[in-house]
Amino acid sequence: MSKTILYARVSTADQTLDHQKAQAEAAGFQLDEVIADHGVSGISTTLQERPEGKRLYDKLRHGDTLVVRWVDRLGRNYTDVTDTIRHFMRQGVVVKTVINGLTFDGATKDPMQEAVRDALIAFMAATAQAQAEATKEAQKAGIAAARQDSSKYRGKKPSYDRRTLEIVLCMLGKGAGPSKISKTTGLTRQTILRIRNDAKAAEAALSRWGL
Repeated sequence: MSKTILYARVSTADQTLDHQKAQAEAAGFQLDEVIADHGVSGISTTLQERPEGKRLYDKLRHGDTLVVRWVDRLGRNYTDVTDTIRHFMRQGVVVKTVINGLTFDGATKDPMQEAVRDALIAFMAATAQAQAEATKEAQKAGIAAARQDSSKYRGKKPSYDRRTLEIVLCMLGKGAGPSKISKTTGLTRQTILRIRNDAKAAEAALSRWGL
């Protein structure tokens, strides 16, 4: 039986999973499953590099429908977006967007429809890349401005204190998994993973905030 799966990338406060799911349902999609990546940059990571994004390549089958808020959920630049959409179309998966109600279907054999579809993919992908690059430049400009006053550039305040960090590092050293550590400390799994991947950065964040 074919399925309709919503893929959501949640990276900012105004892109919550509930918001993206509600938008899709309001647009008339009857969702069988929701797959989401949280706190993952769409600028620096491809879909296949994201933990849950990888699952889409295993789960989606011929006849399934992939729903995304917009094509920028699928890649970080023009090549990523176009390659991803065309990959799923080759697999017989229909890709649909909530915004603008676009449909990308590889089943059509009509040359004119194919030409229009491919031109639309290219245009949407180019727009997604342009927006991503503009966002990245705006972030750089904001960071540069803040760095002019070093007292302001401290980054986001850590959700842990030094004692909690010590507990996390100790449990990681004993081989405990992120989920167990999360339950013990009250920190999110994403925070645990960031600490595991870069303990020095975690220490530096505490120092910047005087914690």
